[in-house]
Amino acid sequence: MPSILGHPVLRREDPRFLTGQGAYVADLVPPEAAHVVYVTSTQAHARLSSVEVGAAAASPGVLGVFTVADVDPAVVVYPPPFPGMNEQMVRTMLAQDVVRYVGEPVVAVVADDPGRAADAADLVVVGYEPLPPLVDLEASLRGDVVLFPDIDDQTVYRCAVDEAPDFDQCEVVVRGRFHNQRMSAAPIEARTGFSYWEGGRLIHHTATQGSHNVKTALMGIYGLDPEQVLVITPDVGGSFGAKFRCYPEEALLGWLARRLGRPCAWAETRTQSMTGLGSGRGQIQDVAVGGSRDGRIAAYQLDVIQDSGAYPLIAGFLPRMTMAMFTGVYDIAKAGFQAVSVPTSTTPNGAFRGAGRPEASSAIERAVDLFAAEIGMDPAEVRRRNFLDPDGFPHSTVSGMSYDSGDYDKALDLALGAAGYDELRAEQAARRANGSGVLMGIGLSTYVEVTATTGAGDFASVELGTDGVVSAVTSSTPHGQGHETVWPMIVADVLGIDLDRVVAVGGDTDCTPRGQVTGGSRSAQIVGSMLVDASQRLIEQVLPAAAELLEAAVSDVVHDPDVGCFHVTGTPAVSVGWAAVAAALDGPLVVESEFESGGQTFPFGAHVAVVEVDAETGQTELVRLVAVDDAGTVLNPLIFEGQIHGGIAGGVAQALMEEVAYDADANPLTTNFADYAVISAAELPSFELVRSETPTDRNLLGAKGVGESGTVGATAAVQNAVVDALAPFGVRHLDTPLSPERVWKAMQNHG
Repeated sequence: MPSILGHPVLRREDPRFLTGQGAYVADLVPPEAAHVVYVTSTQAHARLSSVEVGAAAASPGVLGVFTVADVDPAVVVYPPPFPGMNEQMVRTMLAQDVVRYVGEPVVAVVADDPGRAADAADLVVVGYEPLPPLVDLEASLRGDVVLFPDIDDQTVYRCAVDEAPDFDQCEVVVRGRFHNQRMSAAPIEARTGFSYWEGGRLIHHTATQGSHNVKTALMGIYGLDPEQVLVITPDVGGSFGAKFRCYPEEALLGWLARRLGRPCAWAETRTQSMTGLGSGRGQIQDVAVGGSRDGRIAAYQLDVIQDSGAYPLIAGFLPRMTMAMFTGVYDIAKAGFQAVSVPTSTTPNGAFRGAGRPEASSAIERAVDLFAAEIGMDPAEVRRRNFLDPDGFPHSTVSGMSYDSGDYDKALDLALGAAGYDELRAEQAARRANGSGVLMGIGLSTYVEVTATTGAGDFASVELGTDGVVSAVTSSTPHGQGHETVWPMIVADVLGIDLDRVVAVGGDTDCTPRGQVTGGSRSAQIVGSMLVDASQRLIEQVLPAAAELLEAAVSDVVHDPDVGCFHVTGTPAVSVGWAAVAAALDGPLVVESEFESGGQTFPFGAHVAVVEVDAETGQTELVRLVAVDDAGTVLNPLIFEGQIHGGIAGGVAQALMEEVAYDADANPLTTNFADYAVISAAELPSFELVRSETPTDRNLLGAKGVGESGTVGATAAVQNAVVDALAPFGVRHLDTPLSPERVWKAMQNHG
């Protein structure tokens, strides 16, 4: 069979998704299941003075009403997500004594019907004694309001690169403060799950990014051995980082199911999702960039205050990812970084597409544009003068990263050429000279990001059945990446068999002994390489069977992937195929991978954004976005481009419209899709994608992660374009989201 890798293959998953045949958690809930509804806090910060559950408990169909006092002490604590975070900031499954954000679960109401559970939940009366809310990150850092009065350290996490850039030696120094707003992942499928016990074994269905990391969490919470927990992840309706792990509302289902002796299911509403699901981003960034008037940058400092929300979740750790990539694609002699994560009385903050890397890219790319504006040089030229040398890879950064490969100047040239950059600048100059009421802005970003950041622990094997069908068994938990298509492509390519003879198997912890979270754009390069390795080992192991059929010595038999058969060296006319070899086996043959990753990989690229701004209203339209996203070897162009499209959409959304907002009292202002402006195709142009492939040597496929690249590149490009459009008004910086009101006010204040 000719190679299919690198060729467009339609996603196998799509027909069932598009025809409503997907099997999601809610579709699999057994009819005898009880249904859980959580009564959540209406206060951002308050003492619980009373919780009255009598009326709810007496409501029709109610099977139980539970507060934190009812939960077994061994189960009550929700474990922290990462080592190194402040473990004294303890969170319980249900609020205990104090609530710290609007939406925090206080009471679990369980009934035989979801409607009855919701009706009963309305009858629970919670008394609150208000405490001061905490929204401002600097106020949290100062300790103006303390959320955890019983502990000394009110910070969640700290990290730093202890360089000391010498700005006194710089000819030009520019400083700025950027606000990188919180965003909701807004998955189509909100959080959901159900649990039951069978013979002393906890069986849990989840809609998250990793069956095995959920299993590990449940083992720890319930004190169970690996064989006592089964986690099943069916189809997942999106995650984008937010469903990195199971939340307390889901983790408690096992205890409720054991207490009531029946399966317990939970599915949140959209409003509950907007107030309970971890959002992403949320940083204050102070930057200083210094250099010479010839365009060379010599010093850079980035200081970050990260909004962790009410309890340590994933966002508290994310400044470490910002630190990893804070110098971007640039050769800067001295660069320093300081970050601190602080709590606020808001929903615990999590991860969103890119998880710390888009924040780093936005900071350095805005800083470069500020520097370019200060010295009066074209921002494209400033970037060129500061790129890392393409001959200097692998390159070690001040933050400890080892960049594998890259050609940043090439990526920028490709993007500028495809966009017609010189012609765009000429058109912009003509519009400004004519006093056009439609302002034109051109924005650039050049970026590098890190993928496959989590360590070893994945699993992959191939199983050859006696019918000749090959199963690609992996621990990956897909939620939109197309694994059902790409895994068979890889196996079929190595074995030289028809794609229809390979099936992907996963989403069930009984199928695989271990696994990692499917996140950080790690799957293709690590799990994909494991499948290459396992397939190659399968070929080696069936050579004796093929040799016996060919009546030849094993050492004389070779595998020909182009035709998918085995033959004696030099005599391809006589051969045996996989079907014959499989039939000759005593039974199914399972081969596990022994591949170990060579390290993290570093996709890179360049984006050019063109915007038009209505000078009278501030309304901004993105009219073009040209993107070069180099993620090494492309395995399937259709899936690759789909990932880029989705990533760009998320980046543009942050630049122009999406924001998780709170008022001064920490009340959420974006609690549904009427308040939170989720981006749609109506706000986006057709993206212009330019192919570039720079393979890595750190895995067997040469692939790097692509799931987040579009987001890392797009936000700063669009933001820079809007600021560029407003340059005639004297605007040097404007924070995202660049709403019409914010843009209009900037023009009025500077005009």
